[in-house]
Amino acid sequence: MTAMKAALGDGMIWIDGGEFAMGSEDFYRDEGPVRRVTVAGFWIAPHPVTNRQFSAFVESTGHVTEAELAPDPALYPGAPPENLVPGALVFQMTSGPVMLRDYSQWWQWTPGADWRHPIGPQSSISGLGDHPVVQVSYGDAIAFCAWAGLSLPTEAEWEFAARGGLDGARFSWGDDDPQETEPLANTWQGGFPYENSELDGYTRTSPVGTYPPNGHGLYDMAGNVWEWTDDWYTASRSGAAETPCCGPADRRSGTADGSFDPTQPEIRIPRKVVKGGSHLCTPQYCYRYRPAARQPQMIDTAMSHLGFRCILRPV
Repeated sequence: MTAMKAALGDGMIWIDGGEFAMGSEDFYRDEGPVRRVTVAGFWIAPHPVTNRQFSAFVESTGHVTEAELAPDPALYPGAPPENLVPGALVFQMTSGPVMLRDYSQWWQWTPGADWRHPIGPQSSISGLGDHPVVQVSYGDAIAFCAWAGLSLPTEAEWEFAARGGLDGARFSWGDDDPQETEPLANTWQGGFPYENSELDGYTRTSPVGTYPPNGHGLYDMAGNVWEWTDDWYTASRSGAAETPCCGPADRRSGTADGSFDPTQPEIRIPRKVVKGGSHLCTPQYCYRYRPAARQPQMIDTAMSHLGFRCILRPV
């Protein structure tokens, strides 16, 4: 069995290339301006990489994820010693309403959190084989793709696929948002970040394929987990930087391990674009379960709502 079949089976979906209206001017500044973009055809996985699929990769390669490694203190001068241990960022519901400008009230640096223990050392992925893998950095996603003979999508490829043929629509299913009444994706219902009614059935991740696919037969292109892309993040289209809405952009203070964004070398830890929103997105905060939505993510950061999916480009 090839690595690709071991990883994803035979279910890759072909997306015909074409031109589409990329971006939006109705929500966040870094999504605009709307512009016509052309992408070539490619195959894409019908859902994010699952815990079962990532387990096959780790078993085959012995890969150790970034969250499982203690960082080199020399690379992160000034970082608190308690943060220089293996771990990752975990969402924790608050006890009541809080100021939504302060994401530190619901994101906690958690020693021992990793892909096998997504919300802390006492948690596990037992029974979650069909849930998206989380707590994976950009490097972990790239390593999986290399093993499987696949790639991460560009931002344009991801957005084109997410739209499902609905060029210019606000959501992957159309222009209306039913998430507060009849959910079509795993997002947040209730008062964020202290109350989740679970109208969609889940507080954290959900099994891939739980909700209806888009027009291309792709699942979870809205909500569930954010997904890494291979593009460097820049907000220069709008002329102003955006603060990441859904959590800390960096698990530690300091400098990166030598990788950098060649277009923005002044950024100490480079950022890639993530797409799709997650189970924490809501119209109250982080209204980003839309194809045009985007945010920056530091490449060394693992979080409990962040995963990825793979594509295959024709040779």
